[in-house]
This record gives sequence, structure tokens and C-alpha cells, in this order.
Amino acid sequence: MTRVRFGLVSVVATCAMATGVSVRAQSSHAVTKTMVDRWMTELSNWGRWGRDDQRGTLNLLTPERAKKAVAVVKDGVSVSLSHTYIEERAADATSPFVHEMLPLGTGQFVSDRYTVAFHGYAHSHMDSLCHMSNDGKMYNGFARTEVTSAGCAKLAISNFKQGIVARGLLIDIPRLKGVKYLEPGTPIYVEDLEAWEKQAKIKVGPGDVLFVRNGRWARRAEQGAWATSQTGAGLHASVLPWLKARDVAMMGSDTVNDVLPSQVDGVLEPIHQVVLVAMGMPIFDNLDLEAVAEEAAKRGRWEFLLTAAPLAVETGTGSPLNPIAIF
Repeated sequence: MTRVRFGLVSVVATCAMATGVSVRAQSSHAVTKTMVDRWMTELSNWGRWGRDDQRGTLNLLTPERAKKAVAVVKDGVSVSLSHTYIEERAADATSPFVHEMLPLGTGQFVSDRYTVAFHGYAHSHMDSLCHMSNDGKMYNGFARTEVTSAGCAKLAISNFKQGIVARGLLIDIPRLKGVKYLEPGTPIYVEDLEAWEKQAKIKVGPGDVLFVRNGRWARRAEQGAWATSQTGAGLHASVLPWLKARDVAMMGSDTVNDVLPSQVDGVLEPIHQVVLVAMGMPIFDNLDLEAVAEEAAKRGRWEFLLTAAPLAVETGTGSPLNPIAIF
């Protein structure tokens, strides 16, 4: 397997925001905790949709954009973006999904029970905005104390009960690099995202839902499970201003979006921290992007209609779910 290597880029470009604010799109690979702390303010969407807003960047998914997303469908072929839930304990599944058959009896019906601790590094799920806080604050300035043993009084997954309908875009970094998958710990930079845009003839824009494939499940199938909580390919923190500049509504990956280790001393998962807390962007973790990558390559078309519906849990921190891409 060829290990992917990246050169350093020191150019810092200025990108105009749809909101009329300009941010500096970081394309240098040197990111410090001080920079991340500054981005918590510079890239913030607090107050953008009102001080009581609990939907964050999903406010970008307007009815007009939903209609345009539906118009993307040409073939009517649907593909799941969820990995089959892992029921056996493994290095990357320390809290396996529990599927328990209930007593069968002799009647006509059978039933079962599911138990899942879905956050973490194994199961396909969506993070709501109450999943993370920083310095005692969650998105839009809501206090961390809004979360109690009863659940999230603010920013819960129930704010997205009506579902997500949007244009999805796949960025396939292994295909860009000519490999089957990225090795754990490989960072993905702005220049990688933009190189894929050029190659695939797509443009990430306001209201899009971005899926970045690194090939985690292809590697697992070939080499076995590993501790993805410690090392995994993913987005480098320097991508954050670019996400803000492009006004992305949501994003997902086949790992947890952040490259691990983060390469930012003192910040465990800067992508999670800034997008959830500052930008107010819910995210998908641990998706399976193998089938959608195959279908997209077959068509030479990297956009699709995305539909996703989290469970209607009133005070939940997130939800397991099965997003669908329709070509």
C-alpha cells in the first residue's frame, strides 16, 4: 500500500461569505490551539438565525434548496450511507450494537429489542448540537447546564425531526489519490477538497451536505479492525475556515470527520468542536461510503439527493440512522 503524502501549502486565501462577512480560508497546515480558539469566534454562527435558534446550519436547507436537490435525481437509484451495525466487540467497536430476540412464544408475531450506545467510533449516527460544548457553552450561547440526566433541554435531536432533504456531494479522497483507502492518521487538506472539485467537476456551495470518504470500511475489510478512536484519516483543522466560507449545511465521513490524532496540540477534535459549537453544524459520523462511491463512479456523477431522518427522541444528543443517497 502506498502511503499518501502531502506537501505544505502556505497560501492563505480570502473567501467571501454568503452572509457578507469575509473569512480567511486557512490553507496553511500549521494550526494551533490559539487559532482554534480564535475560530470559535471568527467562524461562529451564533445569532445568525436569531438568539433562540436551535437548528444551526440546517437553516440553510430552505424549501427552494430542497426542490433543487430533488431535481438532481436522474436514475431513481437509492444507496444506503449507513454501515451495518456492529454486533461483535472489536478494536473499533468497544460498545457493540445489541440485538436481542424476545421470547418467540407460539403466536403469529415475533419481536426483538435493540440497545445501542451510538456515539463513538463504530456506529453510523448523527450528532445533534447539544452533543458538545466548549468553555461551558453550546451552540448559540446555550449553557452546558441545559443538559441534565433527563437529556438536552436545548439543541436536542428532536429539532431535526422533520428530516433532512438536501443536495449531497461526495468527495472521494482515495480515488483522487489513486489508492483504495487512506492510511489511519492521514490528514485531508483544503487543497485535496479543491483538487477533487476540479476532477469531479463539482462545486461545494451554500446548503450542500458534504461527504468525505477516506475508505475506512474498505481498509477494515482488508486488514481488520483497529482502534479508530486513536488513529483515523479525516479532515485537518485547517479545513474549518473553508467549510465556513462555502456555507456547508452539514457534513459526514466514514470515520468521525476529524483526523486522529488531531495534529493540534491541546485540542482533541477541532472539527467537532468548531462545527458543532461555533458553526452550529450537525454532523454524521461513521457512515459507510463504499456503495455510494461505487455508484457515483459508475455514473461519473458525484451529486445526489440526500434524505436522512433521525429518531424523534425529544431530548436526545443524536441518533443512529440510515441516510439515503438517490441518484
